[in-house]
Amino acid sequence: MPGINALMFLVEIVAGLAAGSAALQADALDFFADAASYGISLFVLGLGIRWRASAALFKGGSMGLFGLRVIGNVIWHAVHGTVPGWGTMGVVGAAALAANATCLALLYAWRDGDANMRSVWICSRNDVIANLAVLAAAFGVFGTGTGWPDIIVAAVMAVLVIQGAFTIIRQALAECRTEPAAPKPGADPA
Repeated sequence: MPGINALMFLVEIVAGLAAGSAALQADALDFFADAASYGISLFVLGLGIRWRASAALFKGGSMGLFGLRVIGNVIWHAVHGTVPGWGTMGVVGAAALAANATCLALLYAWRDGDANMRSVWICSRNDVIANLAVLAAAFGVFGTGTGWPDIIVAAVMAVLVIQGAFTIIRQALAECRTEPAAPKPGADPA
């Protein structure tokens, strides 16, 4: 899954910049974050709850920063009145949907796991929703001849990412607080 996401990051960042699409650029950054997230999740998978919760906390914070970056990009596109290429948005959005739907299907069994695994599920679920929104934005840009559908979708994606970040951070913090403390060296275990 990290490989699928890394490849789609490259495809979408190039296409998003070429098409002038805030929604594709937002989705590209999300693919990058997901590739890193999956890599971290696999790395800490066999470690203790504190390690997994700490990894989820890092991922949640990264997601929040990603959401803020997207908001900045949305503002830039709104101020400059860009009109993205709807054809590129549609083709790349459909490819991204196929990639994310594959990842989501592979992760379905872990949707109710610990904070680490749930963060991966939430990211993938959000990605599928975002891809459907990018496709809707492409049709909206085609139908209206303006960039507003692209800007609106990118803004909604940012809100969704920030909401997911708070969910992950809240669960990760709870798991960090509930893990029993390790006994101190030399302390009486009784």
